[in-house]
Amino acid sequence: MTSMFVRSQMVAPQPAPVNNAGPIAWLRRNLFSTPGNALLSVVAVIVLLWAIPPIYGFVMPTFLGGHAVPPGGTVEDCRALGAGACWAYIEARMSFFIYGFYPPSEYWRPNLVFLFGALLIAPLLIPSVPFKRLNAILFFVVYPIVCFFLLNGGAFGLRSVPTEQWGGLLVTLVISLVGIICSIPLGILLALGRQSKLPIIKTLCVMFIELWRAVPLITVLFMASIMLPLFMPQGTTVDKLLRALVGVTLFSSAYLAEVVRGGLQALPRGQYEAASALGLSYWKSMGLIILPQAIKHVIPGIVNSFIALFKDTSLVSIVGIFDLLNTVQAASSDINWASPTQAITGYLFAAMVFWIFCFAMSRYSIFMERRLDTGHKR
Repeated sequence: MTSMFVRSQMVAPQPAPVNNAGPIAWLRRNLFSTPGNALLSVVAVIVLLWAIPPIYGFVMPTFLGGHAVPPGGTVEDCRALGAGACWAYIEARMSFFIYGFYPPSEYWRPNLVFLFGALLIAPLLIPSVPFKRLNAILFFVVYPIVCFFLLNGGAFGLRSVPTEQWGGLLVTLVISLVGIICSIPLGILLALGRQSKLPIIKTLCVMFIELWRAVPLITVLFMASIMLPLFMPQGTTVDKLLRALVGVTLFSSAYLAEVVRGGLQALPRGQYEAASALGLSYWKSMGLIILPQAIKHVIPGIVNSFIALFKDTSLVSIVGIFDLLNTVQAASSDINWASPTQAITGYLFAAMVFWIFCFAMSRYSIFMERRLDTGHKR
C-alpha cells in the first residue's frame, strides 16, 4: 500500500517556469513590475535613445562609426563641417595638460614623482602585500620630501623650478594628495579634541571646525591668496601654491573631523568601558580599540570627503594656479588648434580625468567596505 505513494525513479529536472526565469521574467520584475515603473522605464528608454546617438557620434572616432577626429589627425580635419571631438588636439597638447609650464627638459622629474607614487601607493592599497608599516613610512614621510626636492629643485644639482611653472594634472595631484594626507591626522585630532573633557581644548576645536565649515572653499582660497599677504610684514612672501595647500588642508580637516566624530559617537559605550577595564591609557585605548572601529564605521564618509576634495582642487584656478582645469581653459585659446569643438573636447578630457580618479576612489572604498564588512546590511 505504501509503495503506491513512493516514487521509484528520479524525475528529470524541469526548466523553470517562464514567468520566473529568462529575459522576459527579468524585464517584468525589474522594469515593468507596476504601471508606474513601466511608465518610468519607457520614458527612460526614450530619453536614452534621444541622447546617446548624438553623444556617441560626437565622441567616437570615424573608424568606430562616429565623427570625432582621432589622435594623429590634423587641425583641418577638426575644422571640417560636421566634425566631432578633436582628440588630435588633446594629443598635441597632452604635455601641457599634464605638466603645465614645467620646463620640457625637466619632464623626467615629474615622471619620477608619478612613478614613485604608483610604486608606493599600489602595495599600500593591496591588503595582501606585506611590510605595510615600512610602506606607509615611505609613502607618508619619505615620498613627500623626495617629491619636494624633485619638483622644486634647487638642491643636489637640480635646476630650480618655481611653483609658478607647475601646472596641469601635476598640480591637481599635488594639491589633492597633500590635502588628503595632511587632513587625515589633523581631522582625527580635531575629532578627539571636540570630545575632550578639557573645556579649553574642546572650545578651540569646536571654534576651528565651525569657523572653517561656515565659509566656502573659494573664500578660503581668496583669503590665502589675496588677503593673507596684506597682514604679513613688508617684504615677507609665502609661495602661492603653499598658501593654497594650507587652506585646502585646513578646510578638508574640519569636514573630516566631523566624519570621524560621527564614527566615534556610533560606538557603544561598552567599547570605551572595555578599554578602561584593560587599564590602557587614553592614547592606547584610542589608537588600539576606539579609533580603528570608528574609522571602519565611516569609511564611506571619509572617501566621500576625499572625492569632494579632489574635485574642489579645480577651484584653485580662480587664484591663478594652473591646475588641470585651468590649463584646459588656457589651451582653448590656442589659435593653432582653433576649431568649433576645441573647447568642448578639452572639457570632455578634463571630465574624463576627474571621473577616472573619483571612480577609482569610489570602487576602492566599496572594496574596503566589503573586506572589513562595514556595510552593516540587514
